[in-house]
Amino acid sequence: MLKILGKASSINVRKVLWTCAELNLPFEGEDWGTGFKSTQAPEFLALNPHGLVPVVKDGDFVLWESNSIIRYLASRYGGEHLYPADPIRRARVDQWIDWQATDLNRSWSYAFLALVRRSPAHQAADDTARSIDSWTRHMRILDGQLLATGAFIAGREFSLADIPVGLSVNRWFGTPFEHPHLSAVSDYFARLSDRPAFATHCANGLP
Repeated sequence: MLKILGKASSINVRKVLWTCAELNLPFEGEDWGTGFKSTQAPEFLALNPHGLVPVVKDGDFVLWESNSIIRYLASRYGGEHLYPADPIRRARVDQWIDWQATDLNRSWSYAFLALVRRSPAHQAADDTARSIDSWTRHMRILDGQLLATGAFIAGREFSLADIPVGLSVNRWFGTPFEHPHLSAVSDYFARLSDRPAFATHCANGLP
């Protein structure tokens, strides 16, 4: 059986859990990370030398990096409805997964650590303001894309890209600062709520 290593509160672990739910894929979980077994333990570092969650073990196959994991699971376990085989449709999904992992994540990192995690190392007001401005600019890009599709991030149908993007939108709404009204983003988040896994792994009270 597939084994997922990482604490369920982690946003990156939640990507994998949500994907498993969409695929009706059974798994066994192991809690690793802050508050649980240390990811700096030799047995964990032997699986992922970066010491980060999640890690999956599928038989003898070990994989880390959350977006690589969800692509693998969709490709291996009948997820073409989430991750199309057609190169053009797949590329549209991939571009938004990659945008979320790089541009969007980078924009909100400082503000989230300052305002939600209350990290002592992230309390510079100017840096927080710059992060909020960048985050807002990226969310306006997202809003424009959702206005164009009228539904989900890569088109009319829910896809694998909506899992990391949806979790990022949840983090946007869960971070305490004055948000501009982005109607397409709000409608999108409501649209995601029709999926049973959304409540369990996204809108579950965790940022």
